[in-house]
Amino acid sequence: MSTSSVPRPEPAAPSRPFRGPALPLVARHRIPEGALPALALFAAVRSAGILVVIVANHLTGHPLARSLAHSWDSRWYLHIATQGYGHLIWITPSGGVQADWAFFPLYPGLIRALTTVLPLTPGQAGLFVAWAAAGAAAYGIYVLAHHLYGRAVATALVGLWAVLPHAVELTIAYTESLFAALAVWSLYCVLKGRWLWAGSLAALAGLSRPTGFAVAAAVGLAAAQEVLRRRGRVPATLWAGALTAPLGWLAYVLWVGQQTGDPLGGYFKIQSAWDSRFDFGAGALRFLRALFLHGGGFVYPAALMIVAVSVVLFGLLCLDRAPLALVVFAGVLVLLVVGGSGSFSSKPRFLLPVFPLLIPPARALARTWRVRPAQALLVGGALAVVSLLYGAYVTVVAHSPL
Repeated sequence: MSTSSVPRPEPAAPSRPFRGPALPLVARHRIPEGALPALALFAAVRSAGILVVIVANHLTGHPLARSLAHSWDSRWYLHIATQGYGHLIWITPSGGVQADWAFFPLYPGLIRALTTVLPLTPGQAGLFVAWAAAGAAAYGIYVLAHHLYGRAVATALVGLWAVLPHAVELTIAYTESLFAALAVWSLYCVLKGRWLWAGSLAALAGLSRPTGFAVAAAVGLAAAQEVLRRRGRVPATLWAGALTAPLGWLAYVLWVGQQTGDPLGGYFKIQSAWDSRFDFGAGALRFLRALFLHGGGFVYPAALMIVAVSVVLFGLLCLDRAPLALVVFAGVLVLLVVGGSGSFSSKPRFLLPVFPLLIPPARALARTWRVRPAQALLVGGALAVVSLLYGAYVTVVAHSPL
C-alpha cells in the first residue's frame, strides 16, 4: 500500500541555542593556548630579579626595598602622588630648574587612588601598579604574538622580554610597565580592528609617559592604511579611535603649558630643563665622542651596545614585514632614543616597552627550539643570568641615572 498520500508531520525547526546579551570585550576574551606557562616563566624570571635586587641591597647595607620603590624618578612620582603637582623643584649644579611637571600623571594618579582605598604606603602602591602592569603587558605580548605567529613564537617573545638586560625596570616603581601594558593592548586592538578600544588605550598611554604619542602615531597610521585599503568604506569607530588616540598626550602637554603661561611651548621648556629634547642625535654624538676620548664606567658602554642592537633589530623587524602598527610604534621610539638628548644611561629604559623589536629573535629562537632545544635553553638561561645581575648592578651599585 502506497503511503505517499499519508500526511507527514513537518520536521521540527532546529532550535537555536539561547544567546544572552553580548558580553563586554574583557569577558568575551578567551585565553589562548599556552598563555599560562608563558606567564609563569615571566613571573619566575622577574620574581628572581626582585629577589636579586633585595639581596644586593642587603649586601651593600641598604634598606631591602629601597632600590625597588625609591630609585631616581620613583621619588618624583611618589611625591606627585602624595602632594600633587607644582610642589617639587630641583636646582641643578648648572642652575637649571627642574620641575615635577615633566612627569605625566597617570602613574602617580593610580598610586594616589590605591593609597586612598587600600592601607598601602605610596611606595607599596607604586610597586603594586608596576607589577600588575608588567603582568598585563606580558599577557598582552603573548596574546598579540599568538595571534600573529602562534604559540612557540609568543612564548619566546615573552621570555625574551623578561630577560632583557634592563628588564629590572619592569619591577621597580617606574612607568615603563604601565606604558608597555597600555601600548601592547592598544596595538592588539588595532590588529583586531577594535578601533575605539585602540584609541582609548592609546590616549591612556599618552597620559603615562612623554613618549606615549608613539602609540597614537601607530594607531593613526594604521587607521590611515585601513582607510586607503578599503577606499574610505570604514566604520565610524575607526575615525573615533584615530581621533581619540592622541588626546591624552595633547591634554597634558597643553595643561602644563597653561600652568607655565606658555600654552604651546611651556611643556617643552620644562623638558629642556631636564636636558630632554629631540636634537637629531647631536647629544648622542657628543656622548660618543666623550666616551671614546675619556672612557666611562660599565653602564655607558652597555647602554651604547643596547641602543645599537635595537637599531639593528628595528631593521630586521622591517624586513620581517611586521604589521604597520608595530613598525610605527617601534620606529618612533627608536628614533626618539637615537635622536634625543639626555643621559645615555637612561636610553635602554626608554626602549624597554618596544617589544616588537624582539619579534625577529623570538622567531629565530622558536625555530631553534624545534630542532635544538638544548641550545635554545642555554641561550635563554645565559640571557636570564645576565639580566638578573645587570639589573641588580644598575639599581643598587651603579650611580648612573636609570
